[in-house]
Amino acid sequence: MNPITTFLTLVVALIGLALLAVRMPVPAAAFFVAAVLIFASLKMANAWERFVILRAGRLHAVKGPGLFWIVPILDSITAIIDQRIQTTAFSAEQALTRDTVPVNVEAVVFWHVHDSQKAALNITNYREAVDRVSQTSLRETIGASMLAALLSQRQAADEFLRAEIARKTADWGVSVNSVEIRDVTIPEALQDAMSRQAQAEREKQARVILGSAEAEIAGKFVEAARTYGENPAAMQLRAMNIIYETTKERGTTILIPSSLVDSLNTGAFVRAARPGASSP
Repeated sequence: MNPITTFLTLVVALIGLALLAVRMPVPAAAFFVAAVLIFASLKMANAWERFVILRAGRLHAVKGPGLFWIVPILDSITAIIDQRIQTTAFSAEQALTRDTVPVNVEAVVFWHVHDSQKAALNITNYREAVDRVSQTSLRETIGASMLAALLSQRQAADEFLRAEIARKTADWGVSVNSVEIRDVTIPEALQDAMSRQAQAEREKQARVILGSAEAEIAGKFVEAARTYGENPAAMQLRAMNIIYETTKERGTTILIPSSLVDSLNTGAFVRAARPGASSP
């Protein structure tokens, strides 16, 4: 029998004895006892609560929300189920990944009771069971995952873990909304090694890019040399442009071999561009 029902029955019995002792009229005493019984029979459940009621030890009904009646002595409330979304934080310490790396993982699961009857009758403490199942499933997930996948594919690991926990808690009337892995901690020595590896990869990529740029530049130079070799006039124009670029700044003295000037026939151009320039 439910302790509350037992207590109320005892109270009613004591009140009856007290009424007999004071010799209250029978109609008044009967009315008073009936009022007490009605008060003991009337129950109220909040919007998020479900009351699982047993009658003579067997499941009778699941009541709520709102007001409802129970039969004193025969009915007992075996559980009050909260159907709001619950959060349970859990963790796994020094769990080995598939590539034998010890990690510490912290996660949180969001769940709610969708079947109050199963939650009350199929398991003793569904809250504690959800916590234990979450920890076990987390260790199984870590053991089946590579470290790189656990770090980079966080959403896939969350979904896999949610499905595992939901499969194990379905018979308890519990639904798992989502699971979020909050933190994955690896040993400091491994962190340093991974940092050096990432730095080496970046340096390698930088050298590859630089080599590709050098090869592209060399190809352009070869193409330009071929163009200048096939067209001497273009070579002369390029040489004149170089001379102009080097002499256009004020206060600059450029020494140009006379043979180069004669071959390019740019003496007049040099004098016009830089009167102060001298040629040996």
